[in-house]
Amino acid sequence: MGCRVITARDGREAVEMYQKNQDDIDIVILDMIMPNISGGDTYDRKKEIKPHIKVLLSSGYSIDGQATDILNRGCNGFIQKPFTINKLSAAIRQILDKKLIFRH
Repeated sequence: MGCRVITARDGREAVEMYQKNQDDIDIVILDMIMPNISGGDTYDRKKEIKPHIKVLLSSGYSIDGQATDILNRGCNGFIQKPFTINKLSAAIRQILDKKLIFRH
């Protein structure tokens, strides 16, 4: 898709990497379920670092429950696993264009 990607193994590493690279990161794709720090807590910690962070939340679970709670706290969109590269690309583009999206 022409993007440079930085990956993290778990929530703790994701927060550390974001803190170090926040000026170079346009969007974060965040999984709901991660080792060490949950997706929700990871989102909150990144939001403390940069309040206007753009985040696409991803999960194999439905949007109900925890995902809806994170979206209500300001997360920019949701994409249901499994997804295609085309759906991922469209979701990223919509968030970068500042539109709230929900993908099922």
